[in-house]
Amino acid sequence: MDLGVGESAAAEIEIKRSRFLAQACRVESEEHARAFIADVRAAHHDARHHCTAFVIGARGDLQRSNDDGEPAGTAGRPMLEVVTGRELSDVVVVVTRWFGGILLGAGGLVRAYGDATTAVLDRAGVRRRVELALGAVAVPMADAGAFEHRLRQATDVVDVRYEGAVTFTVAAPDLEELGRQLAAWSSGSIRIEPMGSQWRDVPNRTV
Repeated sequence: MDLGVGESAAAEIEIKRSRFLAQACRVESEEHARAFIADVRAAHHDARHHCTAFVIGARGDLQRSNDDGEPAGTAGRPMLEVVTGRELSDVVVVVTRWFGGILLGAGGLVRAYGDATTAVLDRAGVRRRVELALGAVAVPMADAGAFEHRLRQATDVVDVRYEGAVTFTVAAPDLEELGRQLAAWSSGSIRIEPMGSQWRDVPNRTV
C-alpha cells in the first residue's frame, strides 16, 4: 500500500510577523517535483526562502529536503519528517517564507516549518494506492457490451481498444480469480493475459 496527497493545496500561517506559505503537490518523478519548486520560486520571487521536501516512489525510496538559506536542519528536515511521518509518497511540499523582522531561533523555525507542512497536508487530504495486477481481456465485438458491464462491476477497467475484437485492460488484486470468473461467464472461451502491475488510486481516507 502507498499513500499520496489527494489534491494540490496551499496553507498559510504567520509567526512573529513572518509569513509562511506552504504548497503541496502530487508528483510522479523528481523532475516533476523540481519543476513545481521552480514554479513556486518564480511566482514568489520576492520571498527570502523557499524550503522544500519531497518523497518519490511507491515505497518512498527517494527523499530530498533543502533549507534554502535557513540554518541547517531547521526547515527542510522537519518538513520531510512530517511527510514521512504520515507515510506519504509522490509528494512535494514547498514552504515560502517572507521574513517579518523578528528572529525565530532554531527551535522556532523547526516548529514553524513543521506546522506549515502539517497545515497544507491536512488541507490536501490523502489518497490510498494499492499495487494491482494488469491483464488484457479480448472479447468478440458482439459480446463486448455484456462483458464490459461485468468487468466494470468486478474490477477496474483501465483501457478499452477496438481492433476487430474488443480488448479490455483491467487492474485487479487477483488475476487468477478474475480468470475463473471470465471462464465461468464465457464457458471457458475468454481468458486473461497478464501485463505486469500498476499502482492505482482508491478512495480518499482521513488521517
